Amino acid sequence: MSIKISNGSTLPLYQRDVLGTGYEQATLNFPDDYEGQVTATLIRKKAAQATNKAVLYIHGFIDYFFQTEMAEQFNQHGFDFYALDLRKYGRSILPHQKYYNVREIAEYDAEITEALNIIAAEGHDAVLLSGHSTGGLTTTLYAAHHPDHPLIKALWVNSPFYDFNMNPIKKKLGLPNLSRVGKICPDLKIPSNLNKWYTPSLHKNFHGEWYFNLDWKPPSYPLVRLSFVRAIFEAQKEIHQGVTLNVPALVMHSHQTKNPKKWHKYAQTSDVILDVKHIDKYAKKIKGDVTLSEIKNGLHDLVLSEKSVRENVYQQLFEWLELKGL
Repeated sequence: MSIKISNGSTLPLYQRDVLGTGYEQATLNFPDDYEGQVTATLIRKKAAQATNKAVLYIHGFIDYFFQTEMAEQFNQHGFDFYALDLRKYGRSILPHQKYYNVREIAEYDAEITEALNIIAAEGHDAVLLSGHSTGGLTTTLYAAHHPDHPLIKALWVNSPFYDFNMNPIKKKLGLPNLSRVGKICPDLKIPSNLNKWYTPSLHKNFHGEWYFNLDWKPPSYPLVRLSFVRAIFEAQKEIHQGVTLNVPALVMHSHQTKNPKKWHKYAQTSDVILDVKHIDKYAKKIKGDVTLSEIKNGLHDLVLSEKSVRENVYQQLFEWLELKGL
C-alpha cells in the first residue's frame, strides 16, 4: 500500500528491514523496462530527534546498502538516513531480472527522484546526496543535471567511479569499441578484471570485520556485461569534460591504489578497485565548490576501512558539513 502525495509520488508504507531494529524499507515501483517489472527499495533509519535534514545514499556496483555504522553516524549528527537499493540490486532484485543489468546510468534517475520526493514529503528540506563508487558517478551526474533541485544542498562521494582503472592503451582504444558493441549486444560478457581480494578483505568469513549478504555482494564477479561497460563509459564522458555543480561537493578517496595478486595487507590499506589518481584528476575538473580529501589507508569503500581510518572519514565529513551549513 501507499499514500498519494502532492507531487504525484506516493508516500510508502514501510516494513521492518533485514538490518533489524530501527531500519525500515519500502518498495518503489516503476514502469517496465527491457526485462519487465522494475522495483527499487528505499531504506530508512530515523534520528532520535525530529529533523529537517536527511542524507540519501546510493551504493556502488555489485553492492547494496548494509553500512549500518554510517547510518548511525548520520543519525547521531542530526540527519535522518535514507538509502536506495537500486533496481536489480540487493533487496530489489526480481526473479526475472539479471543482477546489476543497466544500459544507461540515467535509468537510476527515476528511483533517485522518487526517493527525494518521498524524503520531502516526510518533512525534510535539506538533503545531502551521497554515493559510493558507481553511486558516486551517478550522484555527481544527478546533482549536475538537477542544479536547482530544492532539496539537494550538498554532495558527498566516496571513491567515485570517474574513470576505468585499466591499461591506458586498452582504455583509449578498447573502451570506445566495447561501448559500440555494447549498444548492439548488451548482454555479451567480458572479463571484469576486478581484484579478487576486495570482498574477502571486508567480510567476516574471510579477512574482514563486516557481515553482509554474499548473494547480493558476492566474493567474486569474473564477467561483466557490455551494457554496464557502455553505461559507465558514456556517463564518464561528461565527468571528463567537466560538469558544473551548484552545491558544495566533498570528494573522498584513499591515498593509494594497489592490485595485489595474492593476499596482502595492501588489500586492507588501499583502493584495489579504482585508481585514486583518476578520481583526483577528474574531481578537479568539476566546476564549483569542490573539496578533495585523501584518506590515509582507506579502502575502496572508505566507511568499511579499519576503525581509526573510518573515524577520520567521519570527522572530516561532519566538519565539512558544518562548515557548509548543513
